[in-house]
Amino acid sequence: MRTKLFFTILSVIGAITLVFQTQGFLSPSESRVAALALVTIVLWATGVIPEYITSLLFFLVAMLFSISPPDIIFAGFASAAVWLIFGGLVIGVAIMSTGLGKRMADWIATLLHGSYLKIISGLVAAGVLFSFLMPSAMGRVVLLTPIALSIATHFGFQSGAKGRTGIILAIILGTFIPAFGILPANVPNMVLIGMAETQYNISLLYGPYLLLHFPVLTLAKAILIVGLILWLYPDIPVEKQEGNKQDPLPWSRQEVILAVALLVMLLLWMTDFFHHISPAWVALAGAVFLLFPGINIVGTKQFNQKINWASIFFIAGILGLGGMISSSGLGNTLAGKIISFLPLAEGQNFINYASISFAAAMTGIATTLPGVPAVFTPLSESIAQTTDLPITTILMMQVIGFSTTIFPYQAPPIVIGMQLSGEKFSSAAKVCALLALITALFLLPLNYFWWRILGWL
Repeated sequence: MRTKLFFTILSVIGAITLVFQTQGFLSPSESRVAALALVTIVLWATGVIPEYITSLLFFLVAMLFSISPPDIIFAGFASAAVWLIFGGLVIGVAIMSTGLGKRMADWIATLLHGSYLKIISGLVAAGVLFSFLMPSAMGRVVLLTPIALSIATHFGFQSGAKGRTGIILAIILGTFIPAFGILPANVPNMVLIGMAETQYNISLLYGPYLLLHFPVLTLAKAILIVGLILWLYPDIPVEKQEGNKQDPLPWSRQEVILAVALLVMLLLWMTDFFHHISPAWVALAGAVFLLFPGINIVGTKQFNQKINWASIFFIAGILGLGGMISSSGLGNTLAGKIISFLPLAEGQNFINYASISFAAAMTGIATTLPGVPAVFTPLSESIAQTTDLPITTILMMQVIGFSTTIFPYQAPPIVIGMQLSGEKFSSAAKVCALLALITALFLLPLNYFWWRILGWL
């Protein structure tokens, strides 16, 4: 905590210095934007105060000191990303309240008997499957972590056992890290959607995004997560003798309606290359349906008490900050500095690809993962001009960076999951660090050749 306070105080001192500078490469208006951005990003990164309070402070300071016009400060609330998150939150509440999530998890658990390899690989696969069904990573972690604890107990893994740690990591990391290859499944993806739309009028579609990122960022990383857990936390399950099994309860009306709604939404998400409807509006339509009187899937009480409104303010703040950086000209100024340090040039696609990916990953250490698109998206046009690559390609390169979780604190879903389980953060840190190293050495070049095959480079 002392370290976090130190960096927070340091950021405030740096912000004051920026505001009162008389000479430098930033104009007075850019200096004010940079000062507010510095403090906001550090507060998000350190978590000294909750992220949503940081976003509210950002809105307050930006308006009080007229740092930017209101339509730019609050642009995040009009973006597709915020409404995609809202839809995902409603869907998550519906899955948890109807019992459909538990039914699905129970069914998956019946397939895990046999070996530790089968348990770990099955849980990672279940996490990836839930990434398709539930857009909210936080919701998936909150739903699946208690189930994973029950599974660990069922197989004889008590607190402190490597097997218990392995099962918890399989469900948390398995449903978060591979989900970066699935467009609506993680917050940074949603931030990128919103900023690409608001700044460049580029709509990222589900199908092409899945084809581009799923093989390496989802499938390969899921396999590596299984391998790393088996290596770092090996164990042997002890299966309990079960008595007479009870027949499962019949499906309720609510479960049937929700299952059909989820299937329709999933089909629409996967075919947006055909109908060109944004994933956000599909999610919003699904949310409205589940909230509608007479359907009775998500009632008024659940809507008021169980929706995580904090995440909406958090994302709106990130989008507002990104828009402010872009509109003030600070983005272009910083782009010139960053480009001068990166070995970017026309005709050297691999070096450009690796440089942008590494820079995005390193930025995530300071900003946390959702902050990476806020920093890099405003720079994409300038980088595209320098490298002679399409803006869409540059936008996709940052996905490789923000999908690389080096430290658990960068990812709120991992933090929440480890807190719910009572496991040590160091356990997740080992897997994340090794996975990041493997990504840099092997997956990044592999992904480059996949992009070449698809014609993106």
